[in-house]
Amino acid sequence: MFDLYQLSEDHEELRRAVRDVVDNRITPYAAEVDAEARYPREAHEALVATDFFAPHIGEEYGGVGADALAVAIVIEEIARGCVSSSLIPAVNKLGSMPVQIGGSEEIKAKYFPRVASGECGFSYGLSEREAGSDTAGMRTRAVRDGDDWVLNGVKTWITNAGESEFYTVMAVTDPDGPRGRNITAFVVEKSDEGFTFGEKERKLGIKGSPTRELFFENCRIPGDRAVGEVGDGLKIALKTLDHTRVTIAAQAVGVAQGALDYAIGYIKERKQFGKHIADFQAIQFMVADMGMKLEAARQLTYVAAAKSERDDADLGFFGAAAKAYASDVAMEITTDAVQLLGGAGYVQDHPVERMMRDAKITQIYEGTNQVQRLVMGRKLLA
Repeated sequence: MFDLYQLSEDHEELRRAVRDVVDNRITPYAAEVDAEARYPREAHEALVATDFFAPHIGEEYGGVGADALAVAIVIEEIARGCVSSSLIPAVNKLGSMPVQIGGSEEIKAKYFPRVASGECGFSYGLSEREAGSDTAGMRTRAVRDGDDWVLNGVKTWITNAGESEFYTVMAVTDPDGPRGRNITAFVVEKSDEGFTFGEKERKLGIKGSPTRELFFENCRIPGDRAVGEVGDGLKIALKTLDHTRVTIAAQAVGVAQGALDYAIGYIKERKQFGKHIADFQAIQFMVADMGMKLEAARQLTYVAAAKSERDDADLGFFGAAAKAYASDVAMEITTDAVQLLGGAGYVQDHPVERMMRDAKITQIYEGTNQVQRLVMGRKLLA
């Protein structure tokens, strides 16, 4: 059941390159981005300049064609310094993955080069306020009108909404059709008439990544913007999540690593009772557990990434497992990092409180961890 993965020298060289970019051009702005709840423009520009903006886009569309493991490493390393910034490549993959899975060559050629170049971002419109985990219960509608489609409805919790130029949107195209097989995927462009955005949500964490609602009021789009066959939208959406849950796991591993690194540096310098905090056995046990769980999460994430690259039949289980385990571990490690710093961990002078707030979302988005456990249980019992 468990297939090995192989980290090549190219992967390690990639890690070093991303880490250099993060340390010099992303982390220095992370606290400011969080405090001002502003889009991380510095990170955006740095990622475009270094081809880390959408590394998954294939070479045939002007991208670098990074494999799924390489993309996971990119997201992990960015999240180590700034989780909000790591959502730039993560959401570009999430938004464009349905097109990659089900789109025609024409629609790929139309959109992928502009994403690969960094000109445009790509977001994902699946969730609604009354259809979060129950995706098949969505109410957004798309109705044929001649050769066009007309969309009406609201999508909620859309990451990088307003910043991205393109959106893969799921809408019901046959209200009387079988549940889950009556939904179609469409590409909507930011400039489309009848397409607008809500106000930015005020959030616990990832404050640098804007989250807004998408409003469709008689939004007319050409018929060639449908992704895949009519009625296959939910199938494409769920297959997308099998792949992109790996990126959330990578994000969780990254923020956990950042918190552990910072906490270790702090306890090796801070003294109490005449010796460094790191010299106390109880603290060493705590750090050992943090490191052990983090490495287990990383290994599971990398295995899932390798399965994503091969599109293995058991990806659904491993993607869910990696996302659930890594995000639970990230929440635990970032909370423990705050504890290791004591009172200092609770104030914004140190980054671990931000990391703890940012880590929480990894347990929720792209399917709550309760849903991940449902997915895993059903896969194992099938």
